[in-house]
Amino acid sequence: MNKSDRPLYNIGAVSRRTGISPATLRAWERRYDFPQPARSEGGHRLYSEHDVQRLQWVSDRLEQGMQTRHAIEALRLRQERGETISPEADIARASPTLSNAEALSYLEQIQQQLSAALLSNDLAHATHIFREALAPYPPEALIEHIIQPTFADIGEAWAVGEINVSTEHLAAQYLRSRLMMWLHTGPPAYEVPPTVLACAPGELHEGGLLILGTLLRRRRWPIAYLGQSTPLDDLAQFIRETNPLAVVLAAMRKETAEALTAWPDALPDLVKEGRPLITFGGRIFVEQPKWQMIVPGLYLGDDFEAALATLEPRLRRLVGMAPLG
Repeated sequence: MNKSDRPLYNIGAVSRRTGISPATLRAWERRYDFPQPARSEGGHRLYSEHDVQRLQWVSDRLEQGMQTRHAIEALRLRQERGETISPEADIARASPTLSNAEALSYLEQIQQQLSAALLSNDLAHATHIFREALAPYPPEALIEHIIQPTFADIGEAWAVGEINVSTEHLAAQYLRSRLMMWLHTGPPAYEVPPTVLACAPGELHEGGLLILGTLLRRRRWPIAYLGQSTPLDDLAQFIRETNPLAVVLAAMRKETAEALTAWPDALPDLVKEGRPLITFGGRIFVEQPKWQMIVPGLYLGDDFEAALATLEPRLRRLVGMAPLG
């Protein structure tokens, strides 16, 4: 018997790990014959590590809006294909399986449909489109191939006068709500201090920061998301209270990047101690690279892939984790 298939955990332990109540676990077993735990000599249910991973996978799908029956059917389909079921496998699957032209074409069509629905204020249709895409692809794929370009479409439509401010706000808030859902759910977070994410004082464009926070959370890093226009003095107090691993600061414009240059004045004691790790990023640093040298701290890179590649290894070192791969 494979080690991951050994029956080890009682129903209470599984409930604590997955967040699924014992009553729900028993109901799923009756209705869907899922999972199929072993029994102790006393007749008590015993679950394996493999059972726990599958239950967590189904729970994640429910948090993304799937119905229980459909989530379990999707799980069984993946198992029939011989695919690994785990949060880590979903992360690894997000980009490599989208390399074929058919999958990319499908996601491009979904993205165009979603943009059209949002730009015409049709949230019901947008939700239908979004749920259709959730079934075959993990959130990481939707973020990269649907949410990011839709944010761009919305911004461009507003910039050229095709939509008014109300429609721009409605569409952007709809996308933010999807990201927020994933930010506050997902795989069990590591039991480590959080990473704080905050926009520079005066910075209201938070889409990129929210995407980065969601991607980090999907990789199991706990996130404290502060969002738009965070005063540096308030940020300093929050950091002292929470003692985070790292801080990510975002600026999109010259004025807000300039505001970030003052963060050492608000955090002199933390500068002296050299922790937490202070990082930054945003559009202004890509368009005008000189700002990378002006703002104190670690520049995360020009895109989300670079930011994750820069930040995550440092987070792992800070908590003594082995490097990925």
